[in-house]
Order: sequence, then structure tokens, then C-alpha cells
Amino acid sequence: MTKEHFPATPAIRVLKDEKVDFALRPYNYEDRGGTEVAARELGVDEHMAIKTIVMEDNQKKPFIILMHGDREVSTKELARILGVKSVHLCDPGTAQKHTGYMVGGTSPFGVRKKLPIYIEETLLGFQKILINAGRKGLLAEMATDDLLRILSPQAVKVAR
Repeated sequence: MTKEHFPATPAIRVLKDEKVDFALRPYNYEDRGGTEVAARELGVDEHMAIKTIVMEDNQKKPFIILMHGDREVSTKELARILGVKSVHLCDPGTAQKHTGYMVGGTSPFGVRKKLPIYIEETLLGFQKILINAGRKGLLAEMATDDLLRILSPQAVKVAR
């Protein structure tokens, strides 16, 4: 069996630098397919495939939220928790400017500028998760504890 080679993304470099035990899980990317396609292609539960979502508050302050693949973010609840008037998705160009990643390949690891990171608290119950490795069609399977150690995200309860 030939070993597939993937160019190192900033996310992969961070995981290696942090000595994370991870496995790269490639899949056939489909535009607008999201975690549903990734889960189907990899034969895993979409609930454990994490979406990395770049958002802004009403003051245009960007942040990242990590959410179950099969759930949405309650923006009203998130705004209330953050103590801001409103939150919304960043447009793709703005998200790329903040993170250095193209939408569909956004990872919370190795982002261009340090952003606050929030995580849906129910994700903390998983021992392992799948999360974008910094390229469309490539996820990293890793321990949730390593994600917490590297990112120190703030847990929130905003899934719907």
C-alpha cells in the first residue's frame, strides 16, 4: 500500500510541533458538501466531525467557534453569552483574511492571527474528534484533549 503524501499546512505543522498523535483522513471534497460529505466519505458519524466557523460580532471582532458537524450555532444565544448585540458568519474573503485558510479548508490550528476560540461544550465528551487539517478534503483525527491543550477554547452551549 502506498503512503499518500500531503503538503504540510500550517495546521499540520502546529500539530507536529505540539507532538500531537493524529491521523490524516483525506476524502473527496464537494463544494458546499461540508461535514455531511466528509462523514459519508469517511464512514463516521457527522456529529463527531467538527466544523470550524469564523464569525464576527457587531463590532466586527472576529472569533472561531467549533461546532458539531450536524448542528447549527444559535447566534442569539452566542451573542448573549459573549455580551454583544449580535454575531454573524464572516464572508469567505474576510474569514480567509483572518485565518489564512480558504472556506472549506479552515482549521483552528495555525491561523494567521490569534482569534478567540469557542467550542460547543458537548464536543468535550468525545475522546477523539475529526477536524479540518487546513485543506479542503483533509481532516485530522485526534484526541479532544490535544485540541483543548493547544487551543484552550472557551466552552459554550450554543448548539441547535
